[in-house]
Amino acid sequence: MRIFGISLVLAGSALAATVSGTIALVQPGAKKARDSSGVVVWLEPAGAAARPAPATTPRATMTQKNKTFIPHVLAVEAGTAVDFPNVDPIFHNAFSNYDGQIFDVQLYAPKTSRRVVFRRPGMVRVFCNIHATMSAVIAVLPTPYFTVTGSNGRFEIHAPAGAYRFQVWHERAQAERLQTLERPLTLGEGNVSLPEISISEEDYVAVPHKNKYGREYRPPPQDTVFYPGGHR
Repeated sequence: MRIFGISLVLAGSALAATVSGTIALVQPGAKKARDSSGVVVWLEPAGAAARPAPATTPRATMTQKNKTFIPHVLAVEAGTAVDFPNVDPIFHNAFSNYDGQIFDVQLYAPKTSRRVVFRRPGMVRVFCNIHATMSAVIAVLPTPYFTVTGSNGRFEIHAPAGAYRFQVWHERAQAERLQTLERPLTLGEGNVSLPEISISEEDYVAVPHKNKYGREYRPPPQDTVFYPGGHR
Protein backbone atom coordinates (compact mmCIF):
# COMPACT_ATOMS: atom_id res chain seq x y z
CA MET A 1 0.00 0.00 0.00
CA ARG A 2 1.28 3.49 -0.86
CA ILE A 3 -0.53 6.51 0.61
CA PHE A 4 -0.62 9.50 -1.74
CA GLY A 5 2.09 8.07 -3.96
CA ILE A 6 1.34 7.10 -7.50
CA SER A 7 -1.61 5.02 -6.34
CA LEU A 8 -3.22 3.39 -3.35
CA VAL A 9 -4.23 -0.22 -4.02
CA LEU A 10 -6.29 -2.44 -1.76
CA ALA A 11 -6.93 -6.00 -2.88
CA GLY A 12 -10.43 -7.25 -2.39
CA SER A 13 -13.96 -7.48 -3.68
CA ALA A 14 -16.60 -5.05 -4.89
CA LEU A 15 -17.62 -4.22 -1.33
CA ALA A 16 -17.87 -0.53 -0.46
CA ALA A 17 -14.93 1.15 1.24
CA THR A 18 -14.72 4.37 3.23
CA VAL A 19 -12.12 7.00 2.36
CA SER A 20 -11.54 9.47 5.18
CA GLY A 21 -9.11 12.18 6.21
CA THR A 22 -8.72 15.80 7.22
CA ILE A 23 -8.26 18.99 5.20
CA ALA A 24 -6.40 21.90 6.77
CA LEU A 25 -6.80 25.34 5.22
CA VAL A 26 -3.59 27.34 5.53
CA GLN A 27 -3.80 31.13 5.54
CA PRO A 28 -1.10 33.60 4.42
CA GLY A 29 1.91 33.34 6.71
CA ALA A 30 1.51 29.53 6.91
CA LYS A 31 -0.98 29.84 9.76
CA LYS A 32 -3.53 27.03 9.97
CA ALA A 33 -7.11 28.34 9.79
CA ARG A 34 -9.47 27.67 12.69
CA ASP A 35 -12.28 26.91 10.25
CA SER A 36 -11.60 24.43 7.43
CA SER A 37 -15.18 24.13 6.22
CA GLY A 38 -16.42 24.37 2.65
CA VAL A 39 -13.83 22.13 0.99
CA VAL A 40 -15.41 19.87 -1.66
CA VAL A 41 -13.87 16.38 -1.76
CA TRP A 42 -14.83 13.78 -4.36
CA LEU A 43 -13.87 10.51 -6.05
CA GLU A 44 -14.33 10.54 -9.81
CA PRO A 45 -14.49 7.04 -11.35
CA ALA A 46 -11.58 6.45 -13.74
CA GLY A 47 -12.60 5.21 -17.16
CA ALA A 48 -16.04 4.13 -15.99
CA ALA A 49 -19.02 4.01 -18.34
CA ALA A 50 -21.61 6.76 -18.06
CA ARG A 51 -23.99 6.25 -15.15
CA PRO A 52 -27.59 5.51 -16.15
CA ALA A 53 -30.04 8.32 -15.50
CA PRO A 54 -31.84 7.86 -12.14
CA ALA A 55 -35.54 7.01 -12.16
CA THR A 56 -36.26 10.31 -10.40
CA THR A 57 -34.32 13.58 -10.51
CA PRO A 58 -32.12 14.01 -7.40
CA ARG A 59 -33.04 17.04 -5.28
CA ALA A 60 -31.08 19.46 -3.14
CA THR A 61 -31.80 22.81 -1.47
CA MET A 62 -30.00 26.14 -1.13
CA THR A 63 -32.05 28.40 1.15
CA GLN A 64 -32.00 32.20 1.23
CA LYS A 65 -32.33 33.34 4.84
CA ASN A 66 -31.17 36.53 6.56
CA LYS A 67 -29.75 37.62 3.19
CA THR A 68 -27.48 34.58 3.15
CA PHE A 69 -27.35 31.46 0.97
CA ILE A 70 -27.48 28.33 3.16
CA PRO A 71 -25.36 26.30 2.75
CA HIS A 72 -22.60 28.51 1.40
CA VAL A 73 -21.09 25.51 -0.44
CA LEU A 74 -23.41 22.84 -1.83
CA ALA A 75 -22.13 19.75 -3.67
CA VAL A 76 -24.46 17.81 -5.98
CA GLU A 77 -24.18 15.21 -8.71
CA ALA A 78 -24.77 16.42 -12.27
CA GLY A 79 -28.48 16.16 -13.10
CA THR A 80 -29.63 17.31 -9.65
CA ALA A 81 -32.50 19.79 -9.25
CA VAL A 82 -31.66 22.50 -6.71
CA ASP A 83 -34.48 24.42 -5.02
CA PHE A 84 -33.88 28.04 -3.95
CA PRO A 85 -36.55 28.76 -1.30
CA ASN A 86 -36.74 32.39 -0.19
CA VAL A 87 -37.63 32.36 3.51
CA ASP A 88 -36.76 36.04 3.94
CA PRO A 89 -39.48 38.74 4.18
CA ILE A 90 -37.93 40.44 1.10
CA PHE A 91 -37.41 39.70 -2.61
CA HIS A 92 -34.35 37.86 -3.96
CA ASN A 93 -32.94 37.01 -7.41
CA ALA A 94 -30.43 34.14 -7.43
CA PHE A 95 -28.28 33.95 -10.57
CA SER A 96 -24.93 32.86 -11.99
CA ASN A 97 -23.39 34.37 -15.11
CA TYR A 98 -19.92 32.79 -15.17
CA ASP A 99 -18.20 29.52 -14.23
CA GLY A 100 -20.23 26.36 -14.50
CA GLN A 101 -23.89 26.59 -15.52
CA ILE A 102 -25.40 29.99 -16.26
CA PHE A 103 -28.87 30.56 -14.79
CA ASP A 104 -31.21 33.31 -13.61
CA VAL A 105 -34.36 32.57 -11.58
CA GLN A 106 -35.52 36.21 -11.86
CA LEU A 107 -36.94 38.29 -9.02
CA TYR A 108 -39.26 36.34 -6.72
CA ALA A 109 -41.30 37.02 -3.63
CA PRO A 110 -40.85 36.03 0.02
CA LYS A 111 -42.01 32.56 1.02
CA THR A 112 -41.75 31.26 -2.56
CA SER A 113 -39.14 29.12 -4.31
CA ARG A 114 -37.44 28.56 -7.66
CA ARG A 115 -35.76 25.44 -9.07
CA VAL A 116 -32.79 24.88 -11.39
CA VAL A 117 -31.54 21.54 -12.76
CA PHE A 118 -27.73 21.49 -12.95
CA ARG A 119 -26.72 19.18 -15.77
CA ARG A 120 -23.11 20.16 -16.53
CA PRO A 121 -20.23 19.47 -14.11
CA GLY A 122 -18.46 22.59 -12.87
CA MET A 123 -18.23 25.10 -10.04
CA VAL A 124 -21.23 27.42 -10.16
CA ARG A 125 -20.79 30.80 -8.44
CA VAL A 126 -24.17 31.95 -7.14
CA PHE A 127 -25.13 35.57 -6.35
CA CYS A 128 -28.23 37.66 -5.68
CA ASN A 129 -28.98 40.46 -8.12
CA ILE A 130 -30.43 42.58 -5.28
CA HIS A 131 -27.90 42.05 -2.48
CA ALA A 132 -24.22 42.26 -3.45
CA THR A 133 -23.04 40.64 -0.21
CA MET A 134 -24.83 37.35 -0.96
CA SER A 135 -22.70 34.63 -2.57
CA ALA A 136 -22.45 30.84 -2.63
CA VAL A 137 -21.02 27.96 -4.65
CA ILE A 138 -22.71 24.90 -6.12
CA ALA A 139 -20.18 22.18 -6.98
CA VAL A 140 -21.77 20.12 -9.75
CA LEU A 141 -19.82 16.86 -9.90
CA PRO A 142 -19.67 13.93 -12.38
CA THR A 143 -19.91 11.40 -9.54
CA PRO A 144 -22.12 10.48 -6.58
CA TYR A 145 -19.09 9.99 -4.30
CA PHE A 146 -18.45 13.34 -2.62
CA THR A 147 -18.73 15.38 0.54
CA VAL A 148 -18.11 18.90 1.90
CA THR A 149 -15.96 19.44 4.98
CA GLY A 150 -17.25 20.95 8.20
CA SER A 151 -15.30 23.37 10.38
CA ASN A 152 -12.93 20.62 11.60
CA GLY A 153 -11.93 19.74 8.03
CA ARG A 154 -12.90 16.08 8.34
CA PHE A 155 -14.24 14.20 5.32
CA GLU A 156 -15.60 10.70 4.75
CA ILE A 157 -16.69 9.21 1.43
CA HIS A 158 -18.22 5.77 0.83
CA ALA A 159 -17.58 4.20 -2.58
CA PRO A 160 -17.53 0.71 -4.14
CA ALA A 161 -14.32 -1.00 -5.20
CA GLY A 162 -12.75 0.46 -8.31
CA ALA A 163 -10.31 2.99 -9.71
CA TYR A 164 -10.89 6.68 -8.95
CA ARG A 165 -9.36 10.13 -9.20
CA PHE A 166 -9.25 11.79 -5.76
CA GLN A 167 -9.92 15.53 -6.09
CA VAL A 168 -10.49 18.53 -3.83
CA TRP A 169 -11.67 22.11 -4.37
CA HIS A 170 -11.93 25.26 -2.28
CA GLU A 171 -13.03 28.72 -3.38
CA ARG A 172 -9.98 30.46 -1.88
CA ALA A 173 -7.39 28.13 -3.41
CA GLN A 174 -5.68 28.51 -6.79
CA ALA A 175 -6.55 25.88 -9.42
CA GLU A 176 -2.87 25.09 -9.96
CA ARG A 177 -2.38 24.27 -6.27
CA LEU A 178 -5.49 22.11 -6.17
CA GLN A 179 -4.30 20.10 -9.18
CA THR A 180 -1.18 19.08 -7.26
CA LEU A 181 -3.44 17.41 -4.67
CA GLU A 182 -5.19 15.16 -7.21
CA ARG A 183 -4.25 11.48 -6.93
CA PRO A 184 -5.23 8.16 -8.52
CA LEU A 185 -6.78 5.93 -5.90
CA THR A 186 -7.87 2.31 -6.30
CA LEU A 187 -10.25 0.89 -3.72
CA GLY A 188 -10.82 -2.71 -2.79
CA GLU A 189 -12.13 -4.22 0.42
CA GLY A 190 -11.36 -2.18 3.53
CA ASN A 191 -11.29 1.42 4.64
CA VAL A 192 -8.67 4.02 3.70
CA SER A 193 -7.41 6.79 5.99
CA LEU A 194 -5.42 9.48 4.20
CA PRO A 195 -2.82 11.75 5.82
CA GLU A 196 -3.76 15.37 6.49
CA ILE A 197 -4.04 17.50 3.35
CA SER A 198 -3.08 21.19 3.47
CA ILE A 199 -4.68 23.72 1.11
CA SER A 200 -3.03 27.12 0.92
CA GLU A 201 -5.09 30.33 0.64
CA GLU A 202 -1.93 32.40 0.14
CA ASP A 203 -2.65 33.62 -3.41
CA TYR A 204 -6.36 34.29 -2.91
CA VAL A 205 -7.56 37.75 -3.95
CA ALA A 206 -11.24 38.66 -3.49
CA VAL A 207 -12.64 40.26 -6.64
CA PRO A 208 -15.92 42.22 -6.37
CA HIS A 209 -18.57 40.78 -8.65
CA LYS A 210 -21.05 42.63 -10.87
CA ASN A 211 -24.80 42.17 -11.03
CA LYS A 212 -26.43 39.90 -13.61
CA TYR A 213 -26.28 42.66 -16.21
CA GLY A 214 -22.52 43.04 -15.78
CA ARG A 215 -22.92 46.41 -14.03
CA GLU A 216 -22.05 47.72 -10.59
CA TYR A 217 -24.63 47.12 -7.88
CA ARG A 218 -26.92 49.95 -6.88
CA PRO A 219 -26.93 51.08 -3.24
CA PRO A 220 -28.51 48.33 -1.10
CA PRO A 221 -32.26 48.63 -0.55
CA GLN A 222 -33.50 49.81 2.85
CA ASP A 223 -35.14 46.50 3.72
CA THR A 224 -34.24 46.26 7.43
CA VAL A 225 -37.76 47.41 8.28
CA PHE A 226 -39.01 43.97 7.19
CA TYR A 227 -36.95 42.13 9.83
CA PRO A 228 -37.88 41.90 13.53
CA GLY A 229 -35.95 44.62 15.32
CA GLY A 230 -34.79 46.09 12.01
CA HIS A 231 -31.24 44.83 12.57
CA ARG A 232 -30.59 42.78 9.41
